[in-house]
Amino acid sequence: MPSKQNCWEIKQCGREPGGAKMGDLGVCPAAVDSPANGVNSGSKGGRICWAVVGTLCGGKKQGTFAEKRLSCLSCEVFERIEAEEGDSFQLKV
Repeated sequence: MPSKQNCWEIKQCGREPGGAKMGDLGVCPAAVDSPANGVNSGSKGGRICWAVVGTLCGGKKQGTFAEKRLSCLSCEVFERIEAEEGDSFQLKV
């Protein structure tokens, strides 16, 4: 089984520290969210991005989980992480 990937690896957005699009779009808050480190087996907020305020989706800055939940719950990243984590899945930090 391949190792568990963080959202920026799954989406290949390039917004992680040192990523290709970091200079243009800035570093994604999920890639530096220390309190979320380790949640759902991820690095920083990389496997709980739906709970991190200010992530980009579809090129638009997103708000809180309450504001972006419909798009996040149907996102391939959310669905993949939920399936990979099974009973250990965490919806929030």
